Amino acid sequence: MGDNHSANQPLKGIRALEWGAFHAGPGALAILGDLGAEVIKIELPKTGDPIRMLVRFGNFPVAKNGHSIFYEGANRHKKSIALDLSKEEGKQIVYRLVSKCDVFVTNFRPKAVENQRMTYACLREINPRLIYAAVSAFGSRGPDGEAGGFDFLGQARSGLMVCAGEPDMPPLIAQFGLIDQVTAITTSHAILTALYARERTGQGQELKVSLLSSAMFLQYFNVLNALIMDQDVPRHQRKSTDPLRNFYKCQDGKWLCMTVAHHPTAWRNFCLAIDHPELEHDARFENRDRRFENRNEFIGFLDMVFIARPRDEWVRILTERDVFCSPVNTAVESIKDPQTTANDYVIDTSHRLFGDIKVPGYPVEFSETPATPGFTAPKLGEHTREILRDIGGYNETEIARFQRDGVVDGAA
Repeated sequence: MGDNHSANQPLKGIRALEWGAFHAGPGALAILGDLGAEVIKIELPKTGDPIRMLVRFGNFPVAKNGHSIFYEGANRHKKSIALDLSKEEGKQIVYRLVSKCDVFVTNFRPKAVENQRMTYACLREINPRLIYAAVSAFGSRGPDGEAGGFDFLGQARSGLMVCAGEPDMPPLIAQFGLIDQVTAITTSHAILTALYARERTGQGQELKVSLLSSAMFLQYFNVLNALIMDQDVPRHQRKSTDPLRNFYKCQDGKWLCMTVAHHPTAWRNFCLAIDHPELEHDARFENRDRRFENRNEFIGFLDMVFIARPRDEWVRILTERDVFCSPVNTAVESIKDPQTTANDYVIDTSHRLFGDIKVPGYPVEFSETPATPGFTAPKLGEHTREILRDIGGYNETEIARFQRDGVVDGAA
């Protein structure tokens, strides 16, 4: 599958303009691009979005052939215009483009947006039907409304860093860009909702999304527990938790995760699957309460059971008995999982820099209006002339002058 050229995509005919950087904001429009929207990305001449230069985290490479896969992923489908917004004519070009767009997204900090006269108040004067999404670190109000932030800070402030791991572990970070991506998903969801509302009311509106709001919503039940029960959800302690909602190491060193319902039929099937039918009526484990009271003993017993066979054999055995289970995959294992490939959660595509590759598919299957999650992102300023001419309506003389005066780059 390649880039989005299908005439029956869900967002065909929607045009979005992005003035942002990195992923939490731009990623939202990459998702809209998957759905067929035309997306224009405003970048600084010469340097562009800083994510272009993100080629490693410490000593861990995240670039192929010198090109950042993070940039490619966050900016798939887009058209790039290299525009100097410090020049008044640069702003006027943006305003003209805004008049011909349905959506505008930025994740720059409020002061920068105000200084560039790119606030919703400014842009709605040009296009009252505009859907304007502002993505921030911690929300637009409060003592940190002006603060900047990245994915790590969203994980930290929302409580996510103490969701996983054992109780005695330090806080844990999830790699890479987990909260950036959920913020992009949240923003895309909000934009789609606002577009639908506009169809009914004719009104544009401003949307405000943050890393913090998205990360907290991701943890809905943890946050709900804190609000209503006034307590933190305990971290999972493998050696002292529900034995049937746990994970176990197998003979080949790989791990198996399972969730067995405490219904009598499910309990019987589990006992048969592990070849210990006598456990079904064992007084120590005969019901949910007894299994929990004797959890340490039971988990120790199951550790010895599961270590006797390789993981994939256990998955087969448990599945045949309709016991809910899954391998604990690494990312490399996950992309090779036959269930992943069968459902197009990983797809084949062709990339002009990387050749034939596989990329994440779109997570929803549409029966009539398919998404097309391609991967190619634009070169810096690659579409400057096309955007100025075909969308902005500028003639060749004007474009040449913009180029000469340094207002735009990539137009020649």
